[in-house]
Amino acid sequence: MTTPHHGAGPTGPPQQFTLRPALPRDVREIRDLVAPYAATRILLAKELVGYYEAVQEFVVAVDASGTLVGCGALHVMWSDLAEVRTLAVHPAWRGRGVGGELLGDLLDRARRMQLRRVFCLTFEVPFFSAHGFRPIAGTPVTQEVYAELLRSHDDGVAEFLDLARVKPNTLGNTRMLADLDDLPTV
Repeated sequence: MTTPHHGAGPTGPPQQFTLRPALPRDVREIRDLVAPYAATRILLAKELVGYYEAVQEFVVAVDASGTLVGCGALHVMWSDLAEVRTLAVHPAWRGRGVGGELLGDLLDRARRMQLRRVFCLTFEVPFFSAHGFRPIAGTPVTQEVYAELLRSHDDGVAEFLDLARVKPNTLGNTRMLADLDDLPTV
């Protein structure tokens, strides 16, 4: 399903972009979009195979010509919990609402999956705060769930748990959580 959206153009009228589920053919563009953010350690670098393995988690924004201008993923971590991952917007499209529309779509996806909470690890605290996320300390799960999550080999889960082995990845980032029951639906 595609949804047309309008973002403010840099010097002219609004430009349209469309959100849709990512396809395997988008993976190289997703990797290329993320690469500059990964080079500056804003996002985690991933191997190409990792993007293919997770392609079903991604939503992409494409402009009128079909060029990928943004992406984001929703990764389920537990029965009531998911993580927003790899939310990136092409620099030429930043400030035009693409990131907010992608995040809104991911949160709607989480609601459809009947999840209650969404986690993110980010440098973009004002952006996520504006969308209902709040910084967290500790790990807001029961001891039983914590013990189960410890079995995961996924770095995102380790970041949620605030484990020492991922501290180099998390330096300067803020761990944030949104309770979907507290957010307005679009």
